[in-house]
Amino acid sequence: MNKSISCGDSHSVAIISDGTLKCWGNNQRKQCDPVYKSFTCVIDVACGGYHSVALLSNGTIECWGDNTQNQCDPVYKTFSNITSVACGKLHSIALRSDGTIECWGNNYWNQCDVVYKTFNNIISVTCGTHHSVAIKRDGTIECWGSNTSNQCDPVYKTFTNIISVACGAYHSVALKSDGTIECWGDNRSDQCNPVYKSFTNIISVDCGIFYSVALLSDGTIECWGNNNLNQCDSVYKLFTGIKLPQINFLLK
Repeated sequence: MNKSISCGDSHSVAIISDGTLKCWGNNQRKQCDPVYKSFTCVIDVACGGYHSVALLSNGTIECWGDNTQNQCDPVYKTFSNITSVACGKLHSIALRSDGTIECWGNNYWNQCDVVYKTFNNIISVTCGTHHSVAIKRDGTIECWGSNTSNQCDPVYKTFTNIISVACGAYHSVALKSDGTIECWGDNRSDQCNPVYKSFTNIISVDCGIFYSVALLSDGTIECWGNNNLNQCDSVYKLFTGIKLPQINFLLK
């Protein structure tokens, strides 16, 4: 699903109804360089830590901001037939219409390990800080990049019927077609606390850096993980009638 708004570490980008962009926040690394004002017909956008990638309606992409780790390496200008984009903190990924992907930027944690070139039939991709997860057409997933906190623990290979995935900094959450979820990776802040196994009828998930949120079909939400800044304050239990656009946090 293409995104209309995305957030980096300290900047945000939004697609306006006319297909242009608005960008605000920290510009220390040119995250909001006015070059973005020249882009038109934008249909998807993703923000990394200090860079952004925009997908145009003709299947090409534009990139701006920090390039110290080749996040905006001009190689992206050679890509075509792109259908969606995703960013980690220091790397970027583009999904092609043929189900293959391209990856560029920092590779210190194997975020752009050439293993990704063996993947096919990909329908969706998302990124954590230094790892990525791709959903395949058959409902299985692939994971690559940093595994320092078990973000790519092979347990993911046992998951089936996956319809969407969200990534926090060092953990991931996968939504299954039966409305249940799987969680793996860093659990130091209870991001993967087994409490999630009690949740049912889930229709959407998203992650903050060290916490996760699930939207249920009845319009209520569940939240688990780090609560040091009241991210999972029990006040959320008072919320009802929540709809999908209202839970799209995109906090990476």
